[in-house]
Amino acid sequence: MAASDEPNSATAVSAALVKHLARPDAFPHAVDQLEILETHISWIVLTGPYAYKIKKPLDLGFLDFSTLELRKHFCAEELRLNQRYAPQIYVDVVPIGGSIEQPQVGLEPALDWAVRMHQFPEAARLDHQAATKLISVADMQTLAESIASMHDQAAVAPPDGPFGTAEAVCKPTLDNFQSLKRNCPGPALQQQLAKLEAWNLREVERLSSVFPTRLTQGRIRECHGDLHLANLVRIDQEIVAFDCLEFNPALRWIDVISEVSFLVMDALVHDRSDLAYAFLNRYLERTGDYAGIELLPFYLVYRCLVRAKVAAVRLRQSPKTTDLKPITRYVNLASSLTQPTGKPTLIITHGLSGSGKTWLTEQLMVALPAIRLRSDLERKRLHGLSSLQSSNSELAGGIYNKSASAATYHHLANTAKTCLSAGFSTIVDAAFLQLGQRSEFSALADGLRIPFTIVDCQASEETLRLRITARSAEARDASEADLAVLDHQLATARPLVDRERQHAVRVDSEHEINIQALIQRIRATQFEGTESE
Repeated sequence: MAASDEPNSATAVSAALVKHLARPDAFPHAVDQLEILETHISWIVLTGPYAYKIKKPLDLGFLDFSTLELRKHFCAEELRLNQRYAPQIYVDVVPIGGSIEQPQVGLEPALDWAVRMHQFPEAARLDHQAATKLISVADMQTLAESIASMHDQAAVAPPDGPFGTAEAVCKPTLDNFQSLKRNCPGPALQQQLAKLEAWNLREVERLSSVFPTRLTQGRIRECHGDLHLANLVRIDQEIVAFDCLEFNPALRWIDVISEVSFLVMDALVHDRSDLAYAFLNRYLERTGDYAGIELLPFYLVYRCLVRAKVAAVRLRQSPKTTDLKPITRYVNLASSLTQPTGKPTLIITHGLSGSGKTWLTEQLMVALPAIRLRSDLERKRLHGLSSLQSSNSELAGGIYNKSASAATYHHLANTAKTCLSAGFSTIVDAAFLQLGQRSEFSALADGLRIPFTIVDCQASEETLRLRITARSAEARDASEADLAVLDHQLATARPLVDRERQHAVRVDSEHEINIQALIQRIRATQFEGTESE
């Protein structure tokens, strides 16, 4: 069968089969309800205790469910792959036998096959929860930890295999445009798509040497492949990924940053940049994959157009529907991502241990939004330590000696440059107690011709000591600073000099901080060049 987005006679037969499943006696268990949902590639029959997913007999080029054998195979693949992420949802693969008019789940020979899942409430899906403001920043940070762990455990593509090459990466991005140009009505959308296609081709050329590097670095892995909000669900207070992409290995064996970008993009299209950056920052802090930021804009646009393509196919499959909003919202976001307004911002902190730098930057990174780099994490990563692993360093020794500190700040500067060059505002959370450390970053901002601000965190010595003591007792933070470190800092810190004060915003962390007001003060220093008190 030639690849086509058109419905076919086999689809009509399968649709009739599914329609006749709307009988309680068609199932080998009690039925509490009966409802049939439809996506562009499948039907889902809801029964109360279980949901049955039946694949449409389609060949869309990027997937082929056109024969019974293929549908059985991909049902088995769906079960195998999704049990990695959601074993509490996916049960088994079952035949549907009997006749078209009187189908029976569990009978063979099979007229078709279905994946059986434990049913969950529709309202528990994260796309619904985002719309109703039920997802928190903490939820997204916990999810980022989970996805990072899954990526750590995922199979790695071999350097000489078919996945992760420049051609393999670019093919689906180009295929998107072919489908969108066929299925998107109206000259305005077509004009936008033409501009996006030209941008995509330029990015493919610009990044042609980066794609193979990611492959050799082991960043191409067997991922979920379809990680957006509608494929995440809250079950027993845990957010679980489901509906892993089973039908095309090339769309699943991808760069982990491509996977991350899908969820970041979907949070952005839901007008939740706070959730997007909470997820992105925690994932990067967990994995250290800041090199992937260079590819993030490319993949964000690609993921926008994946969702636009799905929306366009659904529109064509439903000729009575003329609403273009599901398509245009993704195309509009893609266009805005290729034409960012304003320059990215570089913000560094300045302050003694316990002055509130990390708490403050946690708020700023989701409110601005921005990518945050933490010296405590990156210093340990450079020395092969986990975030909570003790370095057993002596005061101003070990990983905190002069050369190790210089290497840490230089690494932070290089990483910040990667993020800024990709167009992302960047916050560097570090003590920055020496003039030379701060000068390296002000020079970076000057070289990139971008705004630069120092957030000067202040607290009384008594408060600093209380906070450090409490933090050490909890042992849940990457910082190893104790009271001896604070005493050393008090004796050796270099205060801001006059030329730095014009870029500085002073924050008293002992009092309540209005983050939006602080952002306004930061912008005032960037554009007016005057100190904010």
